[in-house]
Amino acid sequence: MLETAAAQTLPFEEIVVIDNASTDNAAQVAAAFGCRILPNSPNAGFARAVNAGWRAAGTEWIAVLNSDIELDPEWLERLAACAAQMDEGFATGLILDAARPTHIDGTYDLVSRAGCAWRAGHGQTVTPQSPSRIAIAPGTACLFRRSVLEQLGGYEESFESYLEDVDLGLRCVQNGISGVFVPAAIAWHHGSATLGRWNPRLVRLISRNQLLLIARNYDSALFRRSLWRIFVGQLLWGSVAARHGALLAWIAGKVDGLRNFRLTGYPSATLEAFLESSEHEIRERAADSYWRWYFRLTVNRGGAH
Repeated sequence: MLETAAAQTLPFEEIVVIDNASTDNAAQVAAAFGCRILPNSPNAGFARAVNAGWRAAGTEWIAVLNSDIELDPEWLERLAACAAQMDEGFATGLILDAARPTHIDGTYDLVSRAGCAWRAGHGQTVTPQSPSRIAIAPGTACLFRRSVLEQLGGYEESFESYLEDVDLGLRCVQNGISGVFVPAAIAWHHGSATLGRWNPRLVRLISRNQLLLIARNYDSALFRRSLWRIFVGQLLWGSVAARHGALLAWIAGKVDGLRNFRLTGYPSATLEAFLESSEHEIRERAADSYWRWYFRLTVNRGGAH
């Protein structure tokens, strides 16, 4: 990542690297690139690391980048120019699968009323797209105005890792803050470089955080109207985890999430409208079996479309 960050046509004013209790020589490599190193021990997750980084940086715009990302040389220039021109609070670009560069790893995020998220376009081949307004920027590679992070308090650290970016996006929605998707700003993601896909720790965190996402953002009325979709979506996700040998991790995550489950959201017609439009886009675009079954079982049930 550091090589491509150093090669930007619009140079980063400063690169802050959070050393999340690494056991290799990552900190030394980053220091050799002239980065500012902030040790973070013990490793308390992605959200706390990012918060430490943007609070330490002294710039108007904050780029959030995973360690397993590579950037096109014009990534920052294109994002910053489009976000400034459209006067948006954040921006993200086209994130390609590094192992299959003709396929999309992610763009912006969408989320169902079940609390399960979808990286729009994930696994699909690249097609021409134009800049568009979005609600949620993936923490994989994005750009935020400092003022937005300050207003919202940054990422919620109780998530540790996974879905903290979706939670921040839902808070953006409720505060009238939007972003822009810039398909010309390209990055390549190697994917799950820290834990690996379907690692039990990863599954447990996502399983827990799906419930935390609901608890933090839903009020009781929205929760009741969404209950059938929550039940179906969560159970289907558990079946996917089981197919990958991670059923026990999924169960453990749900136990973690239910242990202190308490709805703390407030009534928000804006949030509910976003969730409905988000589900509509997922239904139109997602082709995998999880989403086919989700909509098959929820359409015309529990306030569905």
